[in-house]
Amino acid sequence: MPNFKSIFHIEFSDFLSLREAVLSESAYAHDCHYLTSFDSYLSECNLQQKEVSENVITEWVKSLSGKSSSIANEVIVIRLFLRYLSSIGIRVFMPPIPKVTDDYVPYIFSDEELKRIFTLSDNITLTKSQPNPYIQLEFPMMLRIMYGCGLRVGETLALKMKNVDLDGGILILKQTKGDKQRLVPMHQTLTSILNKYCLAMGLIGKAEALLFPSSIQEIPFSVKSARNKFNTILKYAGISMKGRAKRERGPCLHCLSYPNLNKIQTFSIKS
Repeated sequence: MPNFKSIFHIEFSDFLSLREAVLSESAYAHDCHYLTSFDSYLSECNLQQKEVSENVITEWVKSLSGKSSSIANEVIVIRLFLRYLSSIGIRVFMPPIPKVTDDYVPYIFSDEELKRIFTLSDNITLTKSQPNPYIQLEFPMMLRIMYGCGLRVGETLALKMKNVDLDGGILILKQTKGDKQRLVPMHQTLTSILNKYCLAMGLIGKAEALLFPSSIQEIPFSVKSARNKFNTILKYAGISMKGRAKRERGPCLHCLSYPNLNKIQTFSIKS
């Protein structure tokens, strides 16, 4: 429990005790962080009586910095605390929840950069230090699914054959962001490429088989390994971004999932 210091130190502690009973460990940690920060702000305001005016709240919101989604989350938690204060008879001003905007600025690969990326991924050679014998087939296919369907790397690597409808040209994602299922259509060229890949990997008819296994069939190719391999390809492709602006991620695997469905790259299965 944080050591609160403002005029509301008792109320902060009581409220946080109530929250602890219903929150996960990580959510509770976030509440502690936001409430401690708000307590410090109120302490600096040197309030003489237990009420929270509109001016105090307005200036507090102005003092917040960071991504708009993070600011909104912080305001939401403090609104809950203010509601608690109101429920025990303390006058408060309730701030509106700030509008969330898309702060993330992806790196958009040019056609020439994409050509270099796919050419290099199509020509991966095995080395003695490479523990995954399937990477020559897997990595080019993984990149094309991410690029062609806009999938996140984790979603792509979690795919099993039961999630793939080759006849209909659809990927069935059951555990996506927000715990929602969604159907992702594939371009006919990508579907054809994926069908050849599944035949080459011996995956047809194996519903529980991972689409992208590691050297151990039951364990998927890891996100970390995929990122490391992609970073190596970017290096050899001469793709970098110096002096990028705030919130610009720069070229990375995540940026590949901003698809242009009219530009599916061709892919020949290696024997």
